[in-house]
Amino acid sequence: MATVEGPLIWEIVKKNNCFLVKEFGRGTASVRFSKEPNNLYNLNSFKHSGLANKKTVSIQADGKDNAVLLATTKSKKQNKPASLLHKSVLKKEFSRMAKVVANQVGDNYYRPDLKKAALARLSAVHRSLKIAKSGVKKKNRQATRVRGRK
Repeated sequence: MATVEGPLIWEIVKKNNCFLVKEFGRGTASVRFSKEPNNLYNLNSFKHSGLANKKTVSIQADGKDNAVLLATTKSKKQNKPASLLHKSVLKKEFSRMAKVVANQVGDNYYRPDLKKAALARLSAVHRSLKIAKSGVKKKNRQATRVRGRK
């Protein structure tokens, strides 16, 4: 079975697919977003498309122990969806996770154009996993100014 090239897939799905979200801005300008998997910026463009590109990167929360899941697609397994993704669970501190993502995406010549987007997505996912500290909030201990009576 022959595989279809990415630009042809993009021409077919760029204006009409089930992941497309249209947001209307000022005047006639509209911004098109996409909810497709493996799209780091959620923008409807060929560069970020998880459907049209053979090599894609996905970063999402794992759900267990504040872990982050880094998934990259294997370009030679395009016809086997069950074994398509190579998944790595990152559980360390942020600086080490950022180093791993930068090495996987940019330094190994996988998708160096997505290195900045992958680090931005990692930062956002890591920030969302932080647990807010609960407890009694501190009161303002500064002196309050009392106005004089007439």
